[in-house]
Amino acid sequence: MNISTAVLEHSISGAATPAAPSTARTPEPLLREALGLTLRAFRADKGVTLRELAGVARVSPGYLSELERGRKEVSSELLASVCHALDCSVSDVLIEAAGYMALPSMDEELAHTAPAASEL
Repeated sequence: MNISTAVLEHSISGAATPAAPSTARTPEPLLREALGLTLRAFRADKGVTLRELAGVARVSPGYLSELERGRKEVSSELLASVCHALDCSVSDVLIEAAGYMALPSMDEELAHTAPAASEL
């Protein structure tokens, strides 16, 4: 029994249909980044300082800052504590964060489906 292995020098992803639009997707934001943006937006909407929120949520201001900048993962317990301190539900924050995560892919989808200016 002979076994042969072929080595491709070029990607074949677009070889069959070179005129097809690129299917490369913009990378989605990380969940921690979306949650950070959302927590910062909720805090700003309430007019609460980082230090005030940190005190009520019983977390250090430095750690809360890292969460808001999307540099640290938030545990479910800490997220619940911060949401309680902001007087909002965890589900509200998660839904808003999901919206942030969907924006880049929606922009890309609209760019591919929108008619060109010359077609209008």
